Amino acid sequence: MDRRRFLGTVSGSAVLSLAATGQTTAPAKARRPNPIGVSTYSFWRFKGPKENYPIETCIDQAAEMGFDGVELLLMQMASEDNAYLQKIKRRALQHGLTLCGFSTHQGFLSPKPEERQKNIDLTIHQIDLAYKLGIPTMRLNTGRWGTSKDFDELMKNRGIEPPLEGHTEDEAFGWVIGSIEKCLPKAEECGVVLGLENHWGLGRTPEGVIRIIDAIRSPWLSVTLDTGNFLEDPYSRLEQLAPRTILLQAKTYYGGGTWYTLDLDYPRIGQIMKKHNYQGFVSLEFEGSEDPKTALPKSLAVLRKAFS
Repeated sequence: MDRRRFLGTVSGSAVLSLAATGQTTAPAKARRPNPIGVSTYSFWRFKGPKENYPIETCIDQAAEMGFDGVELLLMQMASEDNAYLQKIKRRALQHGLTLCGFSTHQGFLSPKPEERQKNIDLTIHQIDLAYKLGIPTMRLNTGRWGTSKDFDELMKNRGIEPPLEGHTEDEAFGWVIGSIEKCLPKAEECGVVLGLENHWGLGRTPEGVIRIIDAIRSPWLSVTLDTGNFLEDPYSRLEQLAPRTILLQAKTYYGGGTWYTLDLDYPRIGQIMKKHNYQGFVSLEFEGSEDPKTALPKSLAVLRKAFS
């Protein structure tokens, strides 16, 4: 039998086999595992001078441990000069790592227009840095009221802060929404999706995050979903934001956390994200006291299994 007749016979047999079993379409394509990255913050954790944990070393160690990508913490970077940015991008490429996220800080929760404008300008600058680094998504914060004495007090109060005297949350949502809207033209120009994090301030609850996202309704604004920032009832809250997520930040706490430790069920979280067809990066943010050299590989193993 020649090759053409053989292939035709095989093809015909396959069709008959599918028909005989009642299966008239090809099997569904297998879902690929989520790639797993690690934040450079996981190496530093604000413990000691940032110079002790240079971005270059974090990239090298992430590659040695077997991660697929790296999320950069802007505060940890040694410079914002373009030559430095391109050096970082080249180093990740040499290791076969994706720069999967850019973690920045800003705050729009202020009654002062000049303060909000300062943070709008800062955020636009940060978007430009992400563009130069080739990073497709950047973490965004609403900011905090600042009525807590310090972060220790904020954590003691489970992240809850009273508004500034004479102002309301409804008023604050207007400040934040208006500020983010002014950043979006730059985000679209640069192709950088802004990921509003479920952080403190107006992003403390899923309802707060969704209120901002729904008010703006832009393809350039999505959610950076952090598994460690819902201190109560995390799973139902994570599920509310799962369909809108562009980057998932996964916390682990080996050795115990500084302010709190959450016993997170990552197989359950993996199923939640799978249910909502999340196919993007999972970025590890380690917040425990154990040595990252042992804690990060253990965390990677947990996340690989949960998001396979």
